[in-house]
Amino acid sequence: MNLKKIFSVAEYSSLGDAAVLMTRLVAGTAFMMHGWGKIQDPFGWMGPDAGVPGFFQALAALSEFGGGLAWVLGLLVPLASLGIAFTMAVAVYSHAVLWGHPFVATGGGPAYELAAVYLCISLLLIAIGPGRLSLDRVVFGLRSA
Repeated sequence: MNLKKIFSVAEYSSLGDAAVLMTRLVAGTAFMMHGWGKIQDPFGWMGPDAGVPGFFQALAALSEFGGGLAWVLGLLVPLASLGIAFTMAVAVYSHAVLWGHPFVATGGGPAYELAAVYLCISLLLIAIGPGRLSLDRVVFGLRSA
């Protein structure tokens, strides 16, 4: 399978392309902000007693900051979305199963709602792609029917 086939963009309505663009811009900017502090110390952002190897911390930092940037630019969106999906799947699992946090913390405190929403956005972008208003379209073109 070649890169053009993986990263080429499907054609949707103008409204669909605008909706995907807005989703990418808002979620991507939020992810860059979430990942900014982590990317400053990618191998140790969880602290010395985290129990998570630095390599995995760096992957999470890269997927959040770099994946967010990729979403904003609309560049390599399927790859970025895959990294974000894995990171958010681990976050949902950790909060829901390991720590027993609620889906929504109505009284404040930790919850896994936001990680689940980001997981769904990443799966959506894997499924439908970045839309025509993206650098993926400029670089890889439109997907043939």
